[in-house]
Amino acid sequence: MNKEANIEFTCPVVRIPGSKSLSQRALVAAALAEGNSFIGNALIAEDTSYLMEALRALGSKIVVADGGVSVSGVAGKIQNNGQEIFLGNNGTALRFLIAVVTLGSGKYILTGGKRLCERPVGALVEALRSMNVDISCLNNCPPVTLKAAGLTGGKIILKDVESSQYVSALLLCAPYTKKGIDLSLQGGIVSAPYIDLTVDVMRDFSAQISSTGKQNYSVAAGTTYKGCDYLVEGDASSASYFFAAAAILQKLVRVEGIGITSRQGDLRLLKIMEELGCSINSGDDWIEVAGNGLPSGDFKFDLHDMPDMVPTLAVLAAFRRGKTTINNVAHLRLKESNRLAALACELNRMGIAARETADGLIIQGGSPQPARIETYNDHRIAMSFAVAGLAVPGIEIADKRTVDKSFPGFWEELKKI
Repeated sequence: MNKEANIEFTCPVVRIPGSKSLSQRALVAAALAEGNSFIGNALIAEDTSYLMEALRALGSKIVVADGGVSVSGVAGKIQNNGQEIFLGNNGTALRFLIAVVTLGSGKYILTGGKRLCERPVGALVEALRSMNVDISCLNNCPPVTLKAAGLTGGKIILKDVESSQYVSALLLCAPYTKKGIDLSLQGGIVSAPYIDLTVDVMRDFSAQISSTGKQNYSVAAGTTYKGCDYLVEGDASSASYFFAAAAILQKLVRVEGIGITSRQGDLRLLKIMEELGCSINSGDDWIEVAGNGLPSGDFKFDLHDMPDMVPTLAVLAAFRRGKTTINNVAHLRLKESNRLAALACELNRMGIAARETADGLIIQGGSPQPARIETYNDHRIAMSFAVAGLAVPGIEIADKRTVDKSFPGFWEELKKI
C-alpha cells in the first residue's frame, strides 16, 4: 500500500457513514459515564436508533444534533421504567445491554424481532449467572429476563467464544461492578479485532483496562467513564462495497471518511484486494482502490476475524475466473440471516456455482447473469449484491430498504460509482 498526501484525481469519490461498531460502543460508554459527551460523526441508522432509544429508557439523555449525538450520562446509575426493551434486529445492542442492565435494579426484559430472538446469548447469560445474576432465556436465545441488583464482578472464564460481543459486553459494564472484572478467554475467539475496538473506546472514556495478549483482560472497580468528545471514524464494513466495486469494474474509486491506520478489523480486506490485483493508495482520511483485473486460479481465504467481509468477497469472487474458498466462518449462520446459505443461494441465482461447506463457501467464478436478489432482511446481502449490479444490468435487489440498518445513504453513494 502506498501513502500519498496530495494527488490529482478524477475518480468517483464516495463518503461512508460513521462506524457502527465504534458508534455503539461509544454510545454505551457515554450513557454510563459521569458528565456530558458529544459523539461526532456517530452513525444514525436503524441499529443505532434502537440502541439510543434503549439507553434513553435506562436514564441517559440523548439528542441527535448536527454532526453527531449529545449524551448526558447516568454515572453508572441505571434506571428502570418497567418497560420491555425492544432492540429490533440489533444483536450488538442486545448483548451489550444484557450486561449493562445488571447494573440497575429490578426486572428487565430484553427482546427484539424474530431473527434477533433466534440468535444465541447463552454463553453471556451463563457468565452473568456465575456472578449471581438472576437471569433466564429460552433455548439460549432472547427474550432475556433478569432481576438486577448491581453486578458483583470477579473472575470470569469464557471458553470457545462464539461471539466477541459477549466479551465486549462484559468489559463495557466492568468499571461499574463491585469487584471489577478479570476475564480470561480460552480456546477460539470469533472476531477478535472487535474486542480491541471495545478496549480502545473504554480507554478513550477514561476507564482503566489492562490486557495480556488477546486472552486476559482486567478492569478495576471504580475506574469509571468520564464524559468526553469522541469522534467516530468511517465504517470499514461500509467502505468494503466500494472497494469491491473498484475491483470488479477495473476503475479507481476513492472512499472518504477512513484512513489506512484504522484499527477496524474489516480493513484487513485491503490485503486481500491487493492479492486480487488491486492497487491501494491512502491519506489520513481516505483510501483509494484501483482495480487492475482480477487474477484467475484458485484462492483460499480465512475470514474468521472479519466475517462481515464474507458477503463482499463472495460477490467479488463471482466475477473472477477460478475457485474461491472462504473458510473458518461457520458463525455466519448466526448473523442477521444465515449468511452462508443466503450467499450460496443468491450466487447460484446469478448463474454462479457456489455451495456451503461446514465452515464457509466454495465459489466457482464466471460471468454473473441478471437476477432478482432476495435480501433475507440482511443489509450486507443487499449491499454486496448491489455492487454486482454495477457490472451486470438486470440485477435487482428485492428489498432496498434493508440497508437502513447500517447505511441509510448507501444508494445515493452507489450512484456516484
